[in-house]
Amino acid sequence: MPRHLSKRLISWASLLDEKALAQAERAASMPFVFPHLALMPDAHLGKGATVGSVIPTLRAIIPAAVGVDIGCGMIAVRTQFTTDDLASRDLRALRLAIEQAVPVSAGVYNKRLTDTAAERVARLEERAEVDYTQYAGNWRLQLGSLGSGNHFIEVTADEEQRVWLFLHSGSRGVGNKIAQRHIAVAAQLCERWWIELPDRDLAYLVEGTDEFWAYIRDLRWAQEFALLNREEMMDRVVGCLETWIGEPVAESERINCHHNFTQQEKHFGKTVWVSRKGAIEATLGRPGLIPGSMGTASYVVEGKGDELSLCSSPHGAGRAHSRSQARRTFTRDDLRTAMKGIEYRDTDAFVDEIPAAYKDIDQVMADAADLVEVRHTLHQLVNVKGD
Repeated sequence: MPRHLSKRLISWASLLDEKALAQAERAASMPFVFPHLALMPDAHLGKGATVGSVIPTLRAIIPAAVGVDIGCGMIAVRTQFTTDDLASRDLRALRLAIEQAVPVSAGVYNKRLTDTAAERVARLEERAEVDYTQYAGNWRLQLGSLGSGNHFIEVTADEEQRVWLFLHSGSRGVGNKIAQRHIAVAAQLCERWWIELPDRDLAYLVEGTDEFWAYIRDLRWAQEFALLNREEMMDRVVGCLETWIGEPVAESERINCHHNFTQQEKHFGKTVWVSRKGAIEATLGRPGLIPGSMGTASYVVEGKGDELSLCSSPHGAGRAHSRSQARRTFTRDDLRTAMKGIEYRDTDAFVDEIPAAYKDIDQVMADAADLVEVRHTLHQLVNVKGD
């Protein structure tokens, strides 16, 4: 059940630390937030705005409230295979094939474009109103690459032992550069206009100004990049599975959704800009994806259209420990224990991604019971991450 923390802040998070709460209160205090900020069950401290925030605004947008990985989100494909089809096969070989087909880790990109990537790049070039090489000269080669941190590729199985392919990534370096540029512009304008902010990262752009529409233009392009980036990677992962198993994949379902994005929507009688920073759209019947951590369950869900939440739901487990805290608290042996039975790359690099560094996904989903209905529960067979 939601808690009305104030007239302008409603929370679904039963697990929420004081710093994240204070940050959410500052964001909710901005005068153009309408009708209230909705705090999702996975909420945790972010930059300016809390990760796990749904922020509806009238005639203004806070670029940092969208986040620096514009369009970050999830994609999943349900295949015709079951775990019986994978039994006795070498899952390590499948993991290595995926790591070969999809560039992983920070700063690692494609050396050349595949035919499908070239088609998607051409689509982005057609949509571009400005030259995005000003943000990243190699943005075309970034399409079809994973990144690092909590981004991942997984082979999973649902409650009926059907095999799903599951992937989490965003707009890569080009999206980050776009976001950083507009966050800085917003800060400069607020300083020029002598606007006092409760947090410098809550600097905003005002609808009707050139700066506002330049951000919307670049934001929409980066969101499209992120969506196509996931499609390209998923196509490659499908190809890896086909080669490894020796049979074409028959896709029963494909879901692709953002969880860092802004779009115009109508709520409580007014048209607002809804910025979901670590939240998915959960309108009635809308399919969505909520991952846990690298060793815990993930969920295929369907929105319930809860208006109080601005038709939103959590986007994942949400961090309970910062990366530095996790590295001080947990060891590589702890990670090995947590990942028992899952094929993954055994390295110290992923200690800060250990499941115990995240909130209990079961509690997050219990908190989200009024927001989404769980259709499928997925458990990892193979996990691929970048350093």
